[in-house]
This record gives sequence, C-alpha cells and structure tokens, in this order.
Amino acid sequence: MTSAASDSPAAPAAGTDLATDLALALRLADAADAVSMARFDAPDLAVQTKADTTFVTEADLATERAIRELLQAERPDDGVFGEEYGSTGSSSRQWIIDPIDGTSNYLKGIPMWATLIALAIDGVPRIGVVSQPSIGRRWWGGDGLGAWTNTPGDTVARPIRVSAVDDLATSSVSFQSIQQWDEAGQLDALVRLTRSVWRDRGYGDAWPYMLLAEGRLELVAEFDVKEYDIAAHVAIVREAGGRFTAFDGSDAIDARSSLATNGVLHDAYLRLLHAGDAG
Repeated sequence: MTSAASDSPAAPAAGTDLATDLALALRLADAADAVSMARFDAPDLAVQTKADTTFVTEADLATERAIRELLQAERPDDGVFGEEYGSTGSSSRQWIIDPIDGTSNYLKGIPMWATLIALAIDGVPRIGVVSQPSIGRRWWGGDGLGAWTNTPGDTVARPIRVSAVDDLATSSVSFQSIQQWDEAGQLDALVRLTRSVWRDRGYGDAWPYMLLAEGRLELVAEFDVKEYDIAAHVAIVREAGGRFTAFDGSDAIDARSSLATNGVLHDAYLRLLHAGDAG
C-alpha cells in the first residue's frame, strides 16, 4: 500500500494541525491494513453474530483495537467513536472509525471491504481516509488539503476530482441495494432515479463513494448508515468538489442516510428523489 510520502504532492504543508492529523490518519490506516490483511480469507477466521444480527469477525475487533492503541498513544485527549467498541472520551475532536466496512464481504473472502478513518471537529468530518488494502487502493483528504488516491505501483499520490456531468440523463449512479431502499420506504424513488439516469449499479459499501470522488459516478445514496459508515467519505467527497448530505438534504451525519453527488446535480437529484413525497 502506497501512502502519502513526504515528497508527494499530497503531503500537507508542515505546521498545520489538520495536516498533522491527516498524516496520523494515514499511519492509522497502515496499522489497520497490517492487522486486517493478516486474517483476510483465513479458513479459520472467527465470526460472531451481534445483537443486531450483523456479523463481526476477530479481524474487525483486532483492527479497531490497533487503531485505538495508536490514537491513545498520540491523541490521548481526543474522543473515539468506533463501530465495535463504541464511544470513548469527550472532546470537540472525535476520531470516527469503521475497522472493516463490508464485513460480510471480508468473511467470504471478497476483496470489496475497507477501513474507514475520519476526524470530526465539532461534529463536522474534516479528515478522511478510506483504505482498501485487498486491492491495493487508498483514498484520503482533508479540509484545504485536497483529495488524493493511489493505485498499485504508484510512487506518488494523484489528486482526484468529481465529474462535471450536469445532465441527469447522462449521469451514472450507485444505489447500494434494492432491499435497503425498499425497507426505507423509498423503492418508488429508486425506480424514478433509475429511469432518469444513464446507468445504475449497486456497487456497495465504501467503493462507490470513492468512484464518485474520482469522477466516475455522479451519485451514491443509501440508508441505515451510522456515522462511522460515512464520516470518512464526507471529508473526501467534499474536498474532491462534491456535495454530501443526508437523503433529506440536511448536513447531519447522524441522519441514518446519505446522498453524495458531484455537486452540480445535487439539487436535481433531491427534486427527483422527493418528487413523490406527500404534501
């Protein structure tokens, strides 16, 4: 995995707090990758079912512990909110972590999963890192620091930017899953969306948000998401020039829904998706 090197164009200017935080976030991702990849596709991987009927593996737990241990050593006064171990500490600065986003893929040996790391300040995600070590990819960004990615073999990072597509009919979208939209009572909205765009796919989990940030998609939307599912994406998508809200158009990251776009089409998508709302 290639992370931001000191001479990379992605290396933030020295002396700024967010730049230091981003450098730490990349090191957190390095630590997480080492733990998660060590158990990926292991035949004896230990898997449990949580109270909400979702799965958790030994790797989810160990990866979050590795991140928390490094944060405790380097940012002991910051708060931490992780999927597996909940919220600890009380601070205006909170690290938001999903150690393995896509656990169902991970436990089946499917490489589409990622570690998500964000730093929120006063509730607003300011730094984001999405690391997908099974395919050798990582994306990161922060307020005023740009949005960046690598590909296998890269020696330097490259900047990313959302697309300039400004017509719904030529846009490409990812909707996660039909079941998810159906359970949210938004199946009619999904049908309207798919009938109005050029291409629709359910890529799933973290990857489509990064495709959006790279300019390969124009919309990603989903439901039943927690803060740790989207906080890292918020920081990266916004710094790549996109717009990220809840499904209702609000900026809250705890609204249990997400609507990320290239920005240009955001309002048009909102009007389309809510066209059937009563009143």
